[in-house]
Amino acid sequence: MRKLVYYVGVSIDGYISGPGGEWEFFPLGDDMAAWINARYPETVPTHVRPHVGMAVEEPNKSFDTLVMGRGTYEPALAVNVTSPYAHMRQYVVSTTLGEIADPSVELVTADPVDLVRKLKAEETGKDVWLTGGGKLAGALLPEIDELIIKSYPVVAGAGISAFSGDFRPTLFSPTQTETFSNGARVTWFTRS
Repeated sequence: MRKLVYYVGVSIDGYISGPGGEWEFFPLGDDMAAWINARYPETVPTHVRPHVGMAVEEPNKSFDTLVMGRGTYEPALAVNVTSPYAHMRQYVVSTTLGEIADPSVELVTADPVDLVRKLKAEETGKDVWLTGGGKLAGALLPEIDELIIKSYPVVAGAGISAFSGDFRPTLFSPTQTETFSNGARVTWFTRS
């Protein structure tokens, strides 16, 4: 069975971006960037790959499907990219977006839990990447099997929380940690 994995960067105070969707304040060291490109190449947007020395057709290693909210999708639209992860199946969960003109990106207006359960039940394929945002992660918390948290040594002060929604304490167990020269660390957690 496929897993739903929330792979995301967070500030010390738990924000995945600033109030306006800013993420550039996360300090990304060269060693960490190289590690991301090698370990999780599919998380690098298709249109960004040539700029970081990756082949556009770099094979996916961990994920072949992603689920994102409107706020995660809109930065690509702002630069006229309608299919930011063309190398994966893409689902955008939104009740307010209206429509998506690109047939390679599916708009989901119904309950995202149903979508994720269907994706996880597929007999073949890699894991499903939940890429954000916080409201969607909060709604999908019961379905998240693993967390991969890139913790950056910066306080944002305000922004979009990694999880928002109902008070629902959910225990995960750390299984591995990797540290980088920029002071950031990546920690893997599995549902307890």
